Amino acid sequence: MQQALSRPAKAAPFAAPSDWPVLSPAYDPWDPIRSLQRYGRHELTSVELTVTHLCNMRCEHCAVGDSLTMSEAPHLPLDLLFRRLDEVRHLETISMTGGEPTFRLETVKNVLLPVLKYARERGIRTQLNSNVTMDFERYELIASDLDVMHISFNYTQAEDFHRVGFARTGRNVRPEATSKLYERMIDNARRLSEGGLLVSAESMINYRTHESIADIHRLIVEMGCWRHEVHPMYPSSFASSLPAISRQQMLEAVRTLLDVRHPDVWMLFGTLPFFACSENEEERGIVARLREETNVTVRNDPDGRNRVNVNLFSGDVYVTDFASVPPFGNIRSEKLDDVFAKWREHPMQQAINCHCPAAGCCGPNLLVQDMYYRDVDFTTRRAIP
Repeated sequence: MQQALSRPAKAAPFAAPSDWPVLSPAYDPWDPIRSLQRYGRHELTSVELTVTHLCNMRCEHCAVGDSLTMSEAPHLPLDLLFRRLDEVRHLETISMTGGEPTFRLETVKNVLLPVLKYARERGIRTQLNSNVTMDFERYELIASDLDVMHISFNYTQAEDFHRVGFARTGRNVRPEATSKLYERMIDNARRLSEGGLLVSAESMINYRTHESIADIHRLIVEMGCWRHEVHPMYPSSFASSLPAISRQQMLEAVRTLLDVRHPDVWMLFGTLPFFACSENEEERGIVARLREETNVTVRNDPDGRNRVNVNLFSGDVYVTDFASVPPFGNIRSEKLDDVFAKWREHPMQQAINCHCPAAGCCGPNLLVQDMYYRDVDFTTRRAIP
């Protein structure tokens, strides 16, 4: 049985309304398994917004690195966005991503804050994907209306941050400058968490981190983060040329985390290539352990299941962040539920449209299917006791 994390006893300025359900291992509205169980099929409950193509970093593993720019185009009118969001029948969550959404103060004030206010008024949960390296006052403007601050953390020291986070800048960035950003990131994350905001630090399991994941987890705990989110790195965008690690190395990293993790920190794993229907006994064993551990969850991938991404510059609607799937529609002329309905019937989605009630599993996403299971029909498989 999963347990909710404890919340600060004293009044917290960034905490969600007291009468709202607490985000916890028992309540994760981003997981598509919830809507699948409720409606009997995948429904659109989550919308992700690309709000900027600017970023002060160029991480080597960035999934959208090829779309980053040096100047910003005008955003679409927010009244169009809000009209489309109003039309989503089962909307539960909104996420905002980039680029770095807080890079420009204008974006914070003119896009992030209005969207967050809209979501609060509708009772919709929100997440912002940020590197939290800007001045704290920028995050203070939005924190009281935000539910989850999602950050990337793949480092054991400032040197790692410099090496990983500025690998593709195309210019010489001084370690002294990036060291200050590293310290600011840690301080901002700690202050936001102390203020009652759920700070979720995501780590990639890759060639740099799989042997140091225990130290990364320790630092995340020391930062005060309430959740540590862990995903294997798959070849996409900038990361397509990086060395890949084996499934066995991924498994060992997961096992290490389970052995050393802080029991009060919510561990959220996602996009793992391990399934309860696997013919590999060791992989089934790690899946079983993940299900049994307290404060540990495995989130089914929202992309293409209960979530679409809307580009706030072009209006294009994408069904998945990382696979090479062209836009399925545009909010200038189409309702989001209609776009999602087209995708639900698409052969590419049907190929991975499996659900195993015994395991609470929706199967692999498109990247995992393509990398490890090209010849496997998951719709015919079930969990092995």
